[in-house]
Amino acid sequence: MERDQTEELRALQDTLYFIGGKWRIPVINSLCNGNRRFREIERSILGITTRMLSKELKDMELNKLVKRTVYPETPVLIEYEPTEYCKTFGNIIGEMINWGREHRKVIILDKTS
Repeated sequence: MERDQTEELRALQDTLYFIGGKWRIPVINSLCNGNRRFREIERSILGITTRMLSKELKDMELNKLVKRTVYPETPVLIEYEPTEYCKTFGNIIGEMINWGREHRKVIILDKTS
């Protein structure tokens, strides 16, 4: 059976669009590691600005990757959590982390040779 390369390319482009931003994967990783409040997420991602994190969380909520819950307390408490759909990306992130670790070893070995 012949593969539909057009469909494969479209699916690959959709995935690359999703992970193409500098901050998307770190935000997902932070959420999946248990950070729920805005400041917790922000502190866990070195270099992200408040404005960028806010933008990413809003975009991820629109794309059904993050659930935002507002608790009517004083002060207002807002928590974010990855959706079940978002968690399906967890294995891919894990593989990316493993690949990155191995790649770093290859580069370091190459520099010492």
